[in-house]
Amino acid sequence: MLAWALLSAVLWSLAGVGSARSSLFSNEGFVYGTVGHPGNTCLFSRKACPKSWGCPCLGSSVKIYVKLHQTSPVLVCMDIDRASKETVDPIYLWIGPNENTLTGSSQINITNIGELVLKDFMESLSGHYSCTLSYKIVKAETQEETSLKKKYDFLVFVNPFAPGWKSMCNSSMDCEDVTNHNILKARDRIEEFFRSQAYILHHHFNITVPAMHFVDHSFQVTRIDNCRPGFGKNEGLHSNCASCCVVCSPGTFSPDMDVTCQTCVSAHVYGAKACP
Repeated sequence: MLAWALLSAVLWSLAGVGSARSSLFSNEGFVYGTVGHPGNTCLFSRKACPKSWGCPCLGSSVKIYVKLHQTSPVLVCMDIDRASKETVDPIYLWIGPNENTLTGSSQINITNIGELVLKDFMESLSGHYSCTLSYKIVKAETQEETSLKKKYDFLVFVNPFAPGWKSMCNSSMDCEDVTNHNILKARDRIEEFFRSQAYILHHHFNITVPAMHFVDHSFQVTRIDNCRPGFGKNEGLHSNCASCCVVCSPGTFSPDMDVTCQTCVSAHVYGAKACP
């Protein structure tokens, strides 16, 4: 019974753990933007929602998934094509999920070359981030200057990894893969335990002891698929991270260890655990 209890506890603790992924997360940890289009409608579940909610703006936005309490990749206020060219007199303006101009803080770091890094990432930091790059191009023949602007959109979401998870894994390994491998090892050892107990009872005890019969391959492990409150899976919105438990977007909530976020029009924040 102890072995069964231990296995159940391990499986339950793994239920809310999902792998973290980023749509354009390079090996160097930099994520470049794609050129946005002014006036994009913020959408959720095919319904328009107020921009003040910080709703995910579909279209050309780059989606990034950051582990809870960890540091985001570097968001670059520039596309890869623009980065390969000379940029004259660049000016960068970052706007956060609440439509406010971003400035430096303990959790927000903006460099003088327009790079944004979010630290100790929380549910409240999730949402739509945009950066406008203003710069000039100069014609070599006439030295004539032309002012241009480009807008880049990023959608940043959080994955529910608890504080301290990183210290439990070797940095060169994938935590999810290692955990799944360990679960399968636990299953094999429990199966071997029952097999050996059946053998011992049959060969080393008298007939007064009740017989134990174990059928090979009859022991199975079932994954409990759920997410922690305030998080859920949404294959439509997060197709590039369909198996991830991602923070519930505005307009939805998750009060318990469910798999998906439920609709709630009065939930205006990310990670809502109740429907006001």
